[in-house]
Amino acid sequence: MGCALAALVSGMALGQSGVVDVKQGDLLQKEIRENWVSYNGDYTGKRYSSLTEVTPANVKQLGAKWIFHTKNAGVLQVTPVVVAGVMFVTGSNDAYALDAKTGKQLWHHARGVSTGLIDDASGHINRGVAVLGSRLYMETDNAHLLCLDARSGNVIWDVLYATGNKNFGATSAPLIVKDKVLVGTSGGDDGVRGFIAAFDVKTGKEAWRFWTIPGPGEKGSESWPGEMYLHGGGTTWMPGTYDPELDTIFWGTGNPSPDFDGSVRPGDDLYTSSLLALDPDTGKLKWHFQFSPHDLYDYDAVQTPVLVDAEFKGKRRKLVVTANRNGFLYILDRTTGEYLFSKQFIMIQNWAKGIDAHGRPISAGLIPDAKGVTVCPSYGGGTNWYSPSYSPGTGMFYFRSLEDCSLFKAKTEGFEEGREYYSTGASKPLNHPPNVGYINAFDLKTLDFAWRDKQAGGDHATAGVMSTASGLVAFGNDAEEFEIDDAKTGKPLWAFSPGQAMHASPMAYGVEGKQYFAVAAGDNVIAFALP
Repeated sequence: MGCALAALVSGMALGQSGVVDVKQGDLLQKEIRENWVSYNGDYTGKRYSSLTEVTPANVKQLGAKWIFHTKNAGVLQVTPVVVAGVMFVTGSNDAYALDAKTGKQLWHHARGVSTGLIDDASGHINRGVAVLGSRLYMETDNAHLLCLDARSGNVIWDVLYATGNKNFGATSAPLIVKDKVLVGTSGGDDGVRGFIAAFDVKTGKEAWRFWTIPGPGEKGSESWPGEMYLHGGGTTWMPGTYDPELDTIFWGTGNPSPDFDGSVRPGDDLYTSSLLALDPDTGKLKWHFQFSPHDLYDYDAVQTPVLVDAEFKGKRRKLVVTANRNGFLYILDRTTGEYLFSKQFIMIQNWAKGIDAHGRPISAGLIPDAKGVTVCPSYGGGTNWYSPSYSPGTGMFYFRSLEDCSLFKAKTEGFEEGREYYSTGASKPLNHPPNVGYINAFDLKTLDFAWRDKQAGGDHATAGVMSTASGLVAFGNDAEEFEIDDAKTGKPLWAFSPGQAMHASPMAYGVEGKQYFAVAAGDNVIAFALP
């Protein structure tokens, strides 16, 4: 199935001690323990480990157990996946199987980086894999979906899933739901048309495709005159989450294209900068919520939509919680998409006067032009793709934020393959203070912040957050350290300096009764455990 692939696979096949055979029931587990079976660990996106060996009382004894150096990788943004004592990580089109206890390489699937790519795709970023049965799935920089034998790294099938525009790329980890593997694409700053596509896990045959930019005659198409819908962005460059009880996929979409010139895309620009709720069997849209209609500042909404079952204002509800790049935190009813609550989480914000009763931002009318306009948050957003976490133990939602502003300029330009399609750009305003990062703990009971940890070091990291049942929060800080804090108070408890900034989200797993943390730093993967 698909095209042939010339790739080098080195190492050994997995032995009985590391038998990888992920069942549907493993993907549906409500507790993350020894196995971290997907990018977010489970379908909810909570990144909450139920392992409790490492506690606030003993975390100071944590130490590095092994370091694995990837090849041909650049700066890693991968979250490792661990199944049956085997860790899977990706570099730039490469996949590795490691002994999760020792870091020893079991096999290496090597594939050269693609040429002729632009923007994000040209960075050859890969955020990880999905696993079902004894098969491993990954995206490549040029938007191929690979199915590998998880025991050997050999290719089973290879499908090119984004065609018709050479500005397409891919940076995400896939998501497996039932008998389908779901993928997205990058290129939203480069004039592609975003989509989510589902493929049969066995054969690689396409099952359905949902285009995030409506075609002519479809609802929302009024924003896309002529052939603009073919270049409207709305890409899906981070994995979504899934509620098996509602049988619904939740997936965020990126900014409209061109980024800063809204004159060529009038109206709300559906379904960009939105959260989509989709039927996993058909790809049919159940509901959508748009955080930033007619986005002019690159406020992607691909941040993980975290699924939480909790009391909200005295009523037990199925919630979806997300901190958005536009500087506001949102709580929605995930059954209906009803807007329930929002709160500004950055201190300096000027693009919106507020959020109305329906969840729609009240625009401050700051429109990029040739001279430029200063807007906060910045082009990098109040937060970004780095993973949040929710702890049922504390009832808190943890995420990284950034205080910064950008000078946005716009100029009307035509689309051209092989070129970015920002329609001009964003830069640091003159005499603007240095940007500052925070780790935030938002209490879903009080609907307010419990604590904020100001980062030192000037925003060197784009590392995500995870939490544990023993009351810990782990993340890569801006001083280029892997830090663990008390989840209730934010008090720093332990830190380790790998000598490189972290641009990936941490995870935890267990082998032979011992708890490990793992995180990518630079082009290395490092595992930590107690003595």
